[in-house]
Amino acid sequence: METKDLYKILGVSRGASQEEIRRAYRRLARRYHPDANPDDPEAEERFKEIQHAYEVLSNPESRRRYDQGPATFFGGERSAGNGGGFGGFSNLSDIFDTFGDVFGRGGRGRRSASRGDDVTVSVNLGFREALSGVTTRVSAPVEEECSTCGGTGAAPGTFPRTCPECGGRGTSSQDQGFFAFSSTCRRCGGSGTVIDRPCPTCRGSGRVRRARQVTVRIPSGAKDGMKIRIPGRGGAGRNGGPRGDLYVVTRVASHPVFERRGDDFVVELPVSFTEAALGAQVEVPRPEGGTLRLKIPAGTQDGKQFRVRGAGAPRPRGEGRGDMIVKIRVVVPERLNRREREILEAFADVHDEDVREELFRRVGEVR
Repeated sequence: METKDLYKILGVSRGASQEEIRRAYRRLARRYHPDANPDDPEAEERFKEIQHAYEVLSNPESRRRYDQGPATFFGGERSAGNGGGFGGFSNLSDIFDTFGDVFGRGGRGRRSASRGDDVTVSVNLGFREALSGVTTRVSAPVEEECSTCGGTGAAPGTFPRTCPECGGRGTSSQDQGFFAFSSTCRRCGGSGTVIDRPCPTCRGSGRVRRARQVTVRIPSGAKDGMKIRIPGRGGAGRNGGPRGDLYVVTRVASHPVFERRGDDFVVELPVSFTEAALGAQVEVPRPEGGTLRLKIPAGTQDGKQFRVRGAGAPRPRGEGRGDMIVKIRVVVPERLNRREREILEAFADVHDEDVREELFRRVGEVR
């Protein structure tokens, strides 16, 4: 290994900067690390070469002596100041930066931009309001950047400072043999900074909760529980990130007469005994107002259902309307005057039909 060109092992030129050497090592170490290549002796040997090359070239003094001549370098003191420990890193946090991806962890605890929180609110609608659609305003409790501290969390005139315990990384590491394992810094909670004087308004969080008034258009035909998304009206992003979205959930009041099933309406329509027997043209109310006419054929039985196409609720995006389902409920008179009784008795004498004959026949067929 000592006869190979260390620059070629890392894939960099002799004039490469320390940062270029570091990036090359990080890339190759992740690729050839034994944990990423189990049971692969060639990858393990390659990893050792990469580690050795970095130990030498990451230290300016050892690199200078290596550039003077590999024979001279390997004949004298090796890797002065590195000790061959963990690839020439100056501390355990650097080791974690390199191997963090292998173990499924992030690297340094830098504050990165992140999207704001989504917010969900409800809006109450009347039955007819939901059918026709309405424009209304909702109050959305969202998190905003604190105007007092500008989102820093520090009192006016002061600023957060780098965490002295983790050096701004947001993580602390522990050496356990060959590897370094990282955990969130207890001092700064992973932010990488500490605040000596918290902002009196937000108490150091950099954010405050406010009720934001948002205008929302409820489309015609809105159903109970429908969710409407309003992009960019949720909580403020962090560190320059985009805002979250606002979701408005509709809560539609029920109707005392009409039942809604999807885009259809269901209504029970009372009809008289004579209308059901003789047939009739009857009017059926509509939930949004007005009526429609329905033909009841002669001999209509109680519970019979009729479907009126296009008389239901508006469908979203202008895709027509649902249907109205009309259930017939035959109303039998509770009281009869003398003339009505005479007529019905005469009808019974003429229409001598045993309406229960079929019932008893079917019962008798059961073994």
